[in-house]
Amino acid sequence: MINCVDFCKALGDETRQRILEVLLSKGEMCVGDLVNIFNLSQPTISHHLTLLKNAKLVTSRRDGKQVFYAIDRETVTSCCGSLFAKFAPEDVSLGRLLVSLAKVTE
Repeated sequence: MINCVDFCKALGDETRQRILEVLLSKGEMCVGDLVNIFNLSQPTISHHLTLLKNAKLVTSRRDGKQVFYAIDRETVTSCCGSLFAKFAPEDVSLGRLLVSLAKVTE
């Protein structure tokens, strides 16, 4: 289980947030695919993926010479729930929070 501080540190970078968004929407991808999407160097993308993997926000699997990454939905959900439980006011329901977040991301 990841702790909330490591989770927040990993999400503290816009590029890592965008990588997670891409993995969430497109599914499993290799480093080369992400390099093409972000127009960043392979070492830069690999660095961000390593940080995300160390924070247990992504999983990886090797297929030949390629390494494929996917978002670890269970960890992300667990950490978000822990943060919500720790910092959300008691009178805020999860449903209301999700509606509010949906409005912010529109």
